Amino acid sequence: MAEQLYTIPVNDAFEADCECPICFMHRKLEQNAIEYTMGPSYMEDDNRAMTDKLGFCSHHVKILYADKNKLGLALMLKTHTDKTIKELKTLSENKPLPSGGLFKKASASTVGEYIKNLESSCFICERIDNTFNRYIDTIFHLWKKDSSFIDKFKNSKGFCTYHYGILYDYAGNKLSKEAHSQFLDILNKVYFDNMERVNGDIGWFIDKFDYRYKDEPWKNSKDAIPRGIIKTNHTFIE
Repeated sequence: MAEQLYTIPVNDAFEADCECPICFMHRKLEQNAIEYTMGPSYMEDDNRAMTDKLGFCSHHVKILYADKNKLGLALMLKTHTDKTIKELKTLSENKPLPSGGLFKKASASTVGEYIKNLESSCFICERIDNTFNRYIDTIFHLWKKDSSFIDKFKNSKGFCTYHYGILYDYAGNKLSKEAHSQFLDILNKVYFDNMERVNGDIGWFIDKFDYRYKDEPWKNSKDAIPRGIIKTNHTFIE
């Protein structure tokens, strides 16, 4: 089955020592997408056409700028801005874009619509999402087919709130009624038990700044803030 192609990264993520295995998978995809974008691929016509069309979101363009390949980024920005200037000039004069453009008919709102669409698109986000959605499908595939995966799921450190919500919402369409009920019971326990664990670590981190506890051990609270940020914002802090 096609899903089996994705079982290795999903299993690896659930075996990793992390606060959210889905964040772990997403981060790996992001790292791979950044490396791909800043590697030789940016010189390929098909990829350049896509970066010209989609551009980059503010989050990913900051990461690209931190990469050592400044020439590659400059080349992508140059052809992307060439395309943007040309098409917005056409729309600003109330003319339709050439066939195959973003809009086939000009209207009073096409400039705003064009910019709105451009702001919501990103070459890297799209590349990540294409595989990430298959990873989510694979979680439910493994849940149905591999009992050892259920044990990994139970023994994980839970999920960030955002990805807990994705699993919660997707489950109804991916599992039978009985399996869905079992999944939600386990998902809720894993999520809330581990959120409370991290919440407790954050609380103890705060207590350590109280003179009454200054001589007490830090326990597991020294890295409570970055772990809490993963749980609440699905973001890794380096």
